Amino acid sequence: MAVPVPAVELRGISKAFPGVVANAGIDFTVLKGEIHTLLGENGAGKSTLMNILYGLYSPDAGDILIDGRRVELKSPSDAIANRIGMIHQHFMLVPPLTVCENVALGMKDQSPVNLNLMRVERGIRELSAKYGLNVDPRAKVWQLSVGAQQRVEIIKALYRGADVLIMDEPTAVLTPQEVEELFVVLKELARQGCAIIFISHKLWEVLRISDRITVLRNGRKVSTVATADATKDALARMMVGREVLLQYDRPPAAPNRVILDIRDLEAADDKGLPALRGLSLQVRAGEVVGLAGVDGNGQRELAETIVGLRRSTAGRISLEGKDVTGLRPRDFVRLGVAHIPEDRHRTGLILDFCVADNMVLNTFDSPPFTARGFIRPEQIRAFAERLVAEFDVRCPSVATESRNLSGGNQQKVVLAREIVRRPRLLIAAQPTRGLDVGATEYVQKRLIAAREAGGAVLLISTDLDEILAVSDRVVVIYEGRVMGEFVPGEADFAEIGLMMAGSPRETPGRSAAV
Repeated sequence: MAVPVPAVELRGISKAFPGVVANAGIDFTVLKGEIHTLLGENGAGKSTLMNILYGLYSPDAGDILIDGRRVELKSPSDAIANRIGMIHQHFMLVPPLTVCENVALGMKDQSPVNLNLMRVERGIRELSAKYGLNVDPRAKVWQLSVGAQQRVEIIKALYRGADVLIMDEPTAVLTPQEVEELFVVLKELARQGCAIIFISHKLWEVLRISDRITVLRNGRKVSTVATADATKDALARMMVGREVLLQYDRPPAAPNRVILDIRDLEAADDKGLPALRGLSLQVRAGEVVGLAGVDGNGQRELAETIVGLRRSTAGRISLEGKDVTGLRPRDFVRLGVAHIPEDRHRTGLILDFCVADNMVLNTFDSPPFTARGFIRPEQIRAFAERLVAEFDVRCPSVATESRNLSGGNQQKVVLAREIVRRPRLLIAAQPTRGLDVGATEYVQKRLIAAREAGGAVLLISTDLDEILAVSDRVVVIYEGRVMGEFVPGEADFAEIGLMMAGSPRETPGRSAAV
C-alpha cells in the first residue's frame, strides 16, 4: 500500500503579535488527495496559521515544506508560485468584469494592452469540465449567485496551478443547496489529487466533508484525529476545553399573551422589488419562534420592518394590541423592542467606537448616562464593565475599540446591549453567524434565558440546526410568504426542505421527525 504523500508540512510554526501569541509551535500536515479541516474557536490561531502558509505573514519560528522542500513564503505571489491558492470568505472579485476577465487579472503571462481572453476562456471551460465547476466564462460576476462566485474563486486558484487550496469559512455565505454543490466539487478536487484545507465552525459539515481534523485552542495544536473516529461532542470539547451543550434541556414553553402580531405585511427590498408578500405571524411572551428559510427570502426585510428600519407598504404590526406600524426605531426601543441585527459590523456596532460606547448606543441620551443634557462617561464605563463581566466579553478593557475584538466577543457586546434591557420582544437575526461552537452555545443559551424571563423571541436564522435546537415553534418563509408552521419534532427534514423550497405545508408532522 502506497504511503500518503504530504503536500504541505508546517513544523513548529510560531507567531506573536503585541500582547498575544497567535501560534505556538504548531505542527500541521496536509496530504495530497485529502480534505483536512482546521477547527478552533475564534482567536484560536487558524487564520494566522493559514495567512503564514499563504505568505501574508512571516513566521517568527518554524519551517514550511511544500512537497518535501523547505520554502520561504514572503508574499502571496510566493505561495501561488508554490501552487498554493486561498479562497477567502469574502470574495476577491471585480463585479463589473466577466468571469474570464477576473481570472485573467494579475496573470503574468497576459499583456496589459492585449489580453488573450480566448485562451483564458478555454482554460476555464477545461477546468469546469474536469472538476464539475459549472461557470459561464462570459458572465458578469455581479450577475452570478454567491455559490457561482465562489466557484469562480476556485477556478482562479486552479488556473494559476494551485494543487493546495485553503478554504476559509467557505460555507458561511452559501445556501444549503450551494453547500451541497460545493461539497461535490471539493470531493472531486480531492479525488484528483488536490490537498484541501477546510476552515469551518460547523461541526456537522466538518464531520461530513473531512478526512482528518486538526483542532487548535489558544494558539496551540490540541490534536489531529481521523474524521471516522470523531464525534461532535468530542470535537466541541477539544475546541473549548470543556463540555459544550449542543442540545438544550429547558422547561416546555408556556406562551401566554400575544406580544407581536403581524398581519398581511408587505415591504420592498433595497431594489424596490417585493420582499414581503402578505406575511402574517404571531410571537407570544415566553416562547422562541424560529423563522427558517434559505437566505434572501425576506428575512432581513422582515426584521428591519418590525423595528422601524424599513417602511412597510401594506399590512399591520401590533405590539401587545397597539398598532405600531411605521414607528421610528427610537420609538421601538422605548416600547421595549430589542434587535440583534444580522450584520454586526454594518448595523450592530460602530467599530471605531470603544466597547463602552457601543454598549449604550441606543440609551446614551437617557439616565443615568445623561444628566441635564451632558453625557456622564463614568456611568457609561461602570455600566459597560458590569456587562463585560456578566456576558463574558473578553477584551483588554471597555476602552478597547470594538474592531479589535473577535467576532464572538463583538456579538456578545450587541447581545449584552439588547438583552440587558429585559425587552418585551427580542428580534434576533442570524445571531450566531460566523461564530465558533463556544460562542454559539453562549448566544443560544442567552436567547433561551430571555424566553424563560418572559420575553417574546423571534429567532431568524438560516441554520436549521440552530432553529430546531432553540425554537418552541418554527415558521418557514419562502419569497416573503409563510409556507408552514410546526413544532420541532413533528416535521421531518424532507418536509421542511419542501417548505423552504416553496411548497406550502398541507399535512401534520410525520413519524420520522427532527
